[in-house]
Amino acid sequence: MPLKPVKPGSKVKLKDDTATDDAELRGKAADEALQPLIARLAEQQVALYAEARQSLLLVFQGRDASGKDGLTRKVFGPINSQGCVVTNFKKPSEYELARDYLWRVHQAVPPKGTIGIFNRSHYEDVLVVRVHGWIDEPTVTRRFRQINDFERMLSENGVTILKFFLHISRDEQKERLLERLHDPLKNWKFQVGDLDERKLWDDYTGAYEDVLRETSTDWAPWYVVPADRKSTRDLLVAQVVTKTLERMNPQFPRVDPEVLKIAREWERETTAVKKIDD
Repeated sequence: MPLKPVKPGSKVKLKDDTATDDAELRGKAADEALQPLIARLAEQQVALYAEARQSLLLVFQGRDASGKDGLTRKVFGPINSQGCVVTNFKKPSEYELARDYLWRVHQAVPPKGTIGIFNRSHYEDVLVVRVHGWIDEPTVTRRFRQINDFERMLSENGVTILKFFLHISRDEQKERLLERLHDPLKNWKFQVGDLDERKLWDDYTGAYEDVLRETSTDWAPWYVVPADRKSTRDLLVAQVVTKTLERMNPQFPRVDPEVLKIAREWERETTAVKKIDD
């Protein structure tokens, strides 16, 4: 069953047993179902790029090792990179900290004709900073309102927004962090701070639940993705994205009549030369 958006204002409980959905396809079956969606996504992206009148912003949030990189690579890796931009928001620089917290985010919003992917996002400014006590609760409340207003403004100016929380269980995160530690192709991702953040699991759970309740809107909905099974995770996200692009219905521009005229004349000349050569 396709994912449903979080209803605005509704309470979401992020329990470990909801990080896996046994009713969904998994493994090879999910991978096989994913392939035609990726092909369709690639087709839609070409039309979106050619039309250049609207854009799609995908926000991926989740705990460490929830699969943001893997999802991006698997689902969006095959599409034309010219029309897809991935932005990874790391710790802000001093230059960025001297400005409002949405300043650097606004600059990364995808231009018309483009799919933009935020690997982490402006939501770090109501998650990490809140859990560590670097901002107070009145500031959190104010930022929820500001983020909703910011996203509404984007949506009213041609940016369609989808937000995905990749929900993994505590045990699955432990397994993936250990895999990172022992795999030479992945251990560069492992940070000592990951273990410190893991100790704050319950605090992050509460913060994420508040984000989902306060900032899932009609114009920028959140989707909670059961992410313990990677293949299921990828399929569920691809379903939502392709369906949304179908609704956006990007159209190839009509050919300039003058260009069409030149093409037909050139075609006639080419055919005439071919007949003489034959």
